[in-house]
Amino acid sequence: MLGRRALLHAGLVLPFATVLPRPQAHAATATSSVDAMLATPWQARLHPADYLVSEKLDGVRALWDGSTLRFRSGRPIAAPAWFLASLPAISLDGELWAGWRSFDALSGAVRKDVPVDAEWRTLRYMVFDLPHDRRPFAQRASYLADLLAATAQPWLQAVAQTTVPDAAALQARLKKVVAGGGEGLVLHRADALWMPGRSEALRKLKVQSDEEGTVLAHVAGRGKYQGRMGALLLQTPDGQRFALGTGFSDADRANPPAVGSVVTYRYRDRTVTGLPKFASFLRVRAAE
Repeated sequence: MLGRRALLHAGLVLPFATVLPRPQAHAATATSSVDAMLATPWQARLHPADYLVSEKLDGVRALWDGSTLRFRSGRPIAAPAWFLASLPAISLDGELWAGWRSFDALSGAVRKDVPVDAEWRTLRYMVFDLPHDRRPFAQRASYLADLLAATAQPWLQAVAQTTVPDAAALQARLKKVVAGGGEGLVLHRADALWMPGRSEALRKLKVQSDEEGTVLAHVAGRGKYQGRMGALLLQTPDGQRFALGTGFSDADRANPPAVGSVVTYRYRDRTVTGLPKFASFLRVRAAE
């Protein structure tokens, strides 16, 4: 592990005397989607030493604009008053998280119109960025860690950011996280400025990659799937189309995801044209 002097030299930690401007809050309307920086898949040609690395949490994305907590869609999250009262008056981006392999219970809790206090007491707001802040990510992460530590709220935490020297160390870190119940890693270029939308400065690394696609149509099944859905015709984030036909239960095929809904699928690789290979259905994204 690198010491503070080495991190300071690398530009990953701010000197104690540095005075930085306070980040600003940015409000969204009740119906508009909120600005979020979105990750792209990690590529072997990249150099891990250029990035800060954190665990990828299987939670629900939540963005705080200084006064309202929202889903990525812009819809407000009905959180308890005590939960919101401790959030700082600046923009935050993070995940509501209830621990490993707890996504379904978490999703049900945070999407209720009337929050159940006992359910919210079991989760944490794990914050990883400061939207609209104009500093490089390493400086944003350092400021964020100090800011949230000062709140002294155990459920409000900055996601830990560390460095890895090379590809071998990165794979070792991934293996350790997955063995502990995690789903993968997030890598954020230390020198990258914040920007909304899909960014090559923000990467995700998993044993299997996943992605979201929009359902365009249901493809009729054949053989044992006669009379039921055989596959979903999906549109990928970059506009390509393909049929997703594996990973579905009998109940899924009898009552398939609606046209226009967004589903998550896993895949192992991509074809030369960029389509996912060995893709398998994972879940329907809950309405927000």
